[in-house]
Amino acid sequence: MEKFGKSQPVKRTEDQRFLTGQGRYMDDDVPENAMFAAFFRSTVAHGEITSLDLDAARAADGVRLVMTLADLAETGIDTVLNAAIVDNRDGTKGAAPDRHMLADKRVRFVGEPVAVVIAETRVQAQDAVEQIWMETNDLPAKLDLAAGGEPLHPEAPDNRAFDWGMGDEVATEVAFHSAAHTVALNVLDNRVIINSIEPRGCQANWVDGRLHFAYGGQGVWAMRAQLSQKLGLDPEDIRVTTPDVGGGFGMKVMPYPEYFSVAVAAMKLGQPVHWMSDRSEAMLSDHHGRDLTSLAELAFDEDHKITAYRVHSKCNLGAYNSHFGQAIQTNLFSKVLMGVYAVQTTYLRVEGIYTNTTHVDAYRGAGRPEAIYVLERIIDRAARELDVDPWELRRKNFIRPDAFPYKTATGETYDVGDFDMVLGLAGDQTRGFEARKVKDAARGLIRGQGLCYYIESILGDPSENAKVEFCEDGTVNLCVGTQSNGQGHETVYAQFLSDQTGIPVDQITVVQGDSDRLTHGGGTGGSRSVTVQSTATLVTIDNMIAAFMPYLADKMGVEESDMTFDHETFRASGSNLTPTLTEAAEMARADGRTDLLQHEARANLDARSYPNGAHVAEVVIDSYTGEAAVDRYIVVDDFGNLINPMLAEGQVHGGVVQGIGQALQERVVHDADGQLLTASFMDYALPRAAEVPMIKFTSAPVPSTSNPMGMKGCGEAGTVGALAAVANAVQDALWDYGVRQADMPFTPHKVWELLNNGSVSAK
Repeated sequence: MEKFGKSQPVKRTEDQRFLTGQGRYMDDDVPENAMFAAFFRSTVAHGEITSLDLDAARAADGVRLVMTLADLAETGIDTVLNAAIVDNRDGTKGAAPDRHMLADKRVRFVGEPVAVVIAETRVQAQDAVEQIWMETNDLPAKLDLAAGGEPLHPEAPDNRAFDWGMGDEVATEVAFHSAAHTVALNVLDNRVIINSIEPRGCQANWVDGRLHFAYGGQGVWAMRAQLSQKLGLDPEDIRVTTPDVGGGFGMKVMPYPEYFSVAVAAMKLGQPVHWMSDRSEAMLSDHHGRDLTSLAELAFDEDHKITAYRVHSKCNLGAYNSHFGQAIQTNLFSKVLMGVYAVQTTYLRVEGIYTNTTHVDAYRGAGRPEAIYVLERIIDRAARELDVDPWELRRKNFIRPDAFPYKTATGETYDVGDFDMVLGLAGDQTRGFEARKVKDAARGLIRGQGLCYYIESILGDPSENAKVEFCEDGTVNLCVGTQSNGQGHETVYAQFLSDQTGIPVDQITVVQGDSDRLTHGGGTGGSRSVTVQSTATLVTIDNMIAAFMPYLADKMGVEESDMTFDHETFRASGSNLTPTLTEAAEMARADGRTDLLQHEARANLDARSYPNGAHVAEVVIDSYTGEAAVDRYIVVDDFGNLINPMLAEGQVHGGVVQGIGQALQERVVHDADGQLLTASFMDYALPRAAEVPMIKFTSAPVPSTSNPMGMKGCGEAGTVGALAAVANAVQDALWDYGVRQADMPFTPHKVWELLNNGSVSAK
């Protein structure tokens, strides 16, 4: 891998800034003359607004503006938020009720924004919000994941947003009817709150007919497009920027209603307007993740080869269609429906249900963790019911290496893979489990082992832009279209550019999050960043070298056809000059060749990459208290070629911890009236460092053919594999206690009840 990244474990250069308190986040750069926004939110889950008294708030100290939906509409903007809509199985469209930027006559979840207050200080804005009085005609709260109940929207009278399907239902039914064995399992994927370390926030300013909008997000160009569309502004009249971002995980991709209200307020007042949510506000208003139930079924022949697979899921959309809400558990779930197994007869049916809860959308992995979780739970159950080794059952059904490129039943084309090799490496690291299990049993502890073999489908815009700028001080700017929210992009991109060009890495500055600095960018999401951004950088470098060649040939007195570039210097036979790129740029600047000082290109990937790997978790349960802890965790990943293995491993660690959190601790609870009972860290448990074991990571690359570098995205893979690995380990520990239905989260109370209500005594 000499050409495409030296694969060195380089420490993150941006950490020096972060660890010394020099990071600049959304709340760190507030102009002195800024106004502050605060939102009045519904305290009831479902009700018709009968009165809304804003007089006291408008008269409160420091208040400059109070707006409701009617006030937003008076400005002439489009107040309806966009949302992807899927087709029903009968060919009709899924329900598409309007979701306005502020509540329209009815509130549908606790935390829904109803009005916005703009005041001279944050405290004044918050105090004024407390003086708003709203009366409602309360309606029954719809909370269960089934059709029926009090309708939330006229467009979905039974609260079913869509009934979607993919695959051959008839052929699948025939395969099940003729199967030698069938296995079924109900699988619950619990709702989680996406708690980034920095809550959401934004700031807007209107100067000389141009809007500058800053927000903590995952890409600036999509946000600019949304602002342009909703506010009726030319895209060139909008600049969107993003400072340092304290975590995103898919939650910060979306255009939330608060952003548009803040922008309108800034345009009306002609002053900067700033908003930052607090933690409980974030828990109420940031979209949630997961929340679905699935009936999974496998059909087998007499030799335990899988002949068919079908899933019927019901997913919770919350009160509205979020930006990608309908697509997550349908189209995105289907991308890896059959995982790494060679099965062509499948059927997936998904029903989307509206409930009086916060809307549900993308969370690290967005549909793929949910699909792999269902598949790997039912594979594990099948091994138990068929009385075969779960590792061998997987091996028997793997797609073989000679079958690639392999087109799946749901239309994905896996380019490469060697799943048996990866699984073998994982197995080599799990020896001694039985001895550990016996030793634990003597102390009243129950040890279980769980395996998950996952595959990921990299999503998002397959195109990306990059720009290289040579500065007067000898440094180089690399402008990128993706947006780091903790991944280490500044290090990886500079490392890649340095490797390709010889420019010293400490002279490279990565510029991100500014729509004025680059023509276009696709943002960060779907594990796309390193593969698409590096491809764009590679094309930019090629164009840059080609542009310098004729200029340098003339300077060196040689023919252009004699020129070469060895990723560090330009050379030509007949000349003893060997200029580097930065030296060539200095020459060009001195000669007035400003056209050679800036190079931009756009690249497109025709195919996606498919990272995959094996996760093995060992869980230890205290039989007296029900407390479950992950004691050992092993990951063997095929990420293709790596630019920086240390950063890839860090991404895996973070994803695994989020999976462990959902599996063991994280639990969203609403009461019967739709009140969120887990709206603070006093009630919503996240994993602590002491609760997570050292995670053993091994790279087993099978280079991708979908990009020139042979890379595969790694940002979400840890979460995709972790859920089933941990859950299968808990199920393994509880199996001998008669437990046949074990669902996340495995809190001590739940596990204690499972242990004490098992249908058979411990063996």
